[in-house]
Parts: sequence; structure tokens; C-alpha cells
Amino acid sequence: MTSAIGQAKVSDRGQMALPASARHRWGLDDGGQVAWIDLGDAIILVPGGLERARAMILDELGDADWAAAAQGFGDPGLANQ
Repeated sequence: MTSAIGQAKVSDRGQMALPASARHRWGLDDGGQVAWIDLGDAIILVPGGLERARAMILDELGDADWAAAAQGFGDPGLANQ
């Protein structure tokens, strides 16, 4: 797997640019969808849009994760959410 690290400037209109190498790698040369996930102290960008991001997250959740969610992660009030 190839990885890279970089920095982007966000304009006063909230726009930023992906470097050409990232656009090429992720098939975004002609534009495309990118999902963002705000984790509170970090933001994750996922090429392919929101549906791909959801699918990736669901693929990573195992049976124990679903069981913990069904139990409200230790908070019975969350179990009904």
C-alpha cells in the first residue's frame, strides 16, 4: 500500500485542493465524491462518497461490535436509540 502525508490550506470559502498524486491514486482526476467524517479531533476523507464510507465502516464492524451496540455500550438508554 502506498501512503502519503501532506497539508492543505482551507480558503475562507471552505475550499481546499487535493494534490494531483492523491487525485490520480483515487480516480478523482475529473472530480468526484469525497465523504468526510468528523471524529471530534480529526476529520477523515473517504474517496468515493458517503456510501463507500458507510460500507467501509460496516465491513469493519464485527459481531462483538454489533452485540455491544445492541446493549447500548453499557448504557441501557442507548440500547433503544
